[in-house]
Amino acid sequence: MKYRWQLFPSQPLLADSLAAKLGVSPLLAQCLINRGLDDAENASRFLQPQLKQLSDPFLLPDMQTAVDRLFTARKRNETIVLFGDYDVDGVTSVAMLYELLTALGWRAHCFLPHRLDEGYGLSLEAVRHCLEKTNASLFVAVDCGTSATEAIAWLAERKREVIVVDHHQPGGQRPHAVAIVNPQLDPAMRFSELCAAGLSFKLAHAIVKQGRTLKLPEFASYDVRPMLDLVALGTVADVVPLTGENRILVTAGLRRLQKCSRPGLAALREVAQINGPIGVYEIGFQLGPRLNAAGRLETAQGALDLLLADSPQQAATLAQQLDFQNRERQRLERAILQEAQTRLRSHFNPETDPVIVDGDASWHIGVVGIVAARLQQEYYRPTFIFGGDGQSLRGSGRSVAGFDLAAALRECAHLLLRFGGHAMAAGVSLVPENLAAFRTQLGKIASRQLAREQLLPPLVLDAEVTLQDLTPEFIKELSRLKPFGQQNPPVQLCCRRLTNARAPVRVGREQKHVKFWVTDGQQTCEAIWWNGGDALWPTGQFDLAFIPQTNVYNGATQLQLKLIDWRASE
Repeated sequence: MKYRWQLFPSQPLLADSLAAKLGVSPLLAQCLINRGLDDAENASRFLQPQLKQLSDPFLLPDMQTAVDRLFTARKRNETIVLFGDYDVDGVTSVAMLYELLTALGWRAHCFLPHRLDEGYGLSLEAVRHCLEKTNASLFVAVDCGTSATEAIAWLAERKREVIVVDHHQPGGQRPHAVAIVNPQLDPAMRFSELCAAGLSFKLAHAIVKQGRTLKLPEFASYDVRPMLDLVALGTVADVVPLTGENRILVTAGLRRLQKCSRPGLAALREVAQINGPIGVYEIGFQLGPRLNAAGRLETAQGALDLLLADSPQQAATLAQQLDFQNRERQRLERAILQEAQTRLRSHFNPETDPVIVDGDASWHIGVVGIVAARLQQEYYRPTFIFGGDGQSLRGSGRSVAGFDLAAALRECAHLLLRFGGHAMAAGVSLVPENLAAFRTQLGKIASRQLAREQLLPPLVLDAEVTLQDLTPEFIKELSRLKPFGQQNPPVQLCCRRLTNARAPVRVGREQKHVKFWVTDGQQTCEAIWWNGGDALWPTGQFDLAFIPQTNVYNGATQLQLKLIDWRASE
């Protein structure tokens, strides 16, 4: 992969001033400035996220209306159904709202659509089945519903009302729901970073506040903080920005996750073989995929049952099932990815083609999103991959910086049956004969919006440093920027004019990785290049882009540079 190196401009005067006010190094201050935190108050809040910094939940659009309608349902003893999406964000949202509502006097049921039979979100097929099963008078749609005009109108004809709690971009016509708690509908875009898990926590907080205002005794001591483990799971797994309120929620949630007080999470941790702390990586690559596996293949009910399990025995059985389904998901994913790569080699030209659009009726729709993400990472193009869905094709898209998928799909609406999503990820359905036309239309939009250099992934570097700058104190300071994630990436630095202190060596069971030692003539550091065994290794005098980290081996801790890219020095 070729990268566009982009070095943040050095601002030594501002960095020195900010460093003095915060009591940190100028280098860490520069990293804060790069993240838009150039004043001491905001930077201090970022470095010390606390729950008391959270905004009033009633500032969200339609929140008061949603809470009032829920309390009316409670007073009337109405049946409520929590209707969720089948990914981790949707499942954790349903779990936390179900726990709260059933504990505080509501009659609540849960419903998660079947991916293959009922499709994505608040579809007409899914709400029909849900109504038959629950006969609920009030639907609370979480992580879906913002564009579900047809399904909400169908429910209204049957005197059923809907509250939407969602973070996806609106389409054309706004559905006639009782309330749409969606920050995307707020022109000021307040809380725009929140996913459904964060919004569901805000709804839970608002419900408890209102109950206390009404002086209802069961609300007086109810604590919403135990839900934060689920908020962290949903937020990290949904790959939304770990900034603003998300940073506060995830930081607090990760502390809760270490305890694994829920039997389901303790069992999931065991099958995932996580022995150390649970962080963003463990959620994104070990816990999240297992929770997602059930919904990708069939229904996410197993994941929801696991999160709500109250006995270790039940949790252990469910966790084993999810682990098995995750292995099956991986097998399907590998097969489809290999087939897609073979097809791309025959008709995709990376020099001229601005998008990747491919599909096959035999491909499982539950894993096309992962395949799209893999291909987007490999080729760095806006990518849609489709699988079979009866008489139609259903696909999932992943984008690149500078290309808004949701906006592009609105321009392609005449070719599509359904679509929804946000700037970086989206879902879509179409008839097979429109696939080629969709590829052509999306390509025209991308050619108009993306310059040639935007089809090379950017490598954003926080600062140019010397090896002497990488002190143990600075490496320790970097942990204050955690949790890392979307819009708060790990600190990436570069050193110029390095040479090899000794010959690189292959490491790892299959010799896929490379360990080497670099020097600037004064200091030597160890570097590691994961999966660099078959690549061209640095020689001569070179510039190195890397993530500084500590490596613990045989009880000793030392600095290690995790290589991202290298280039010959000018």
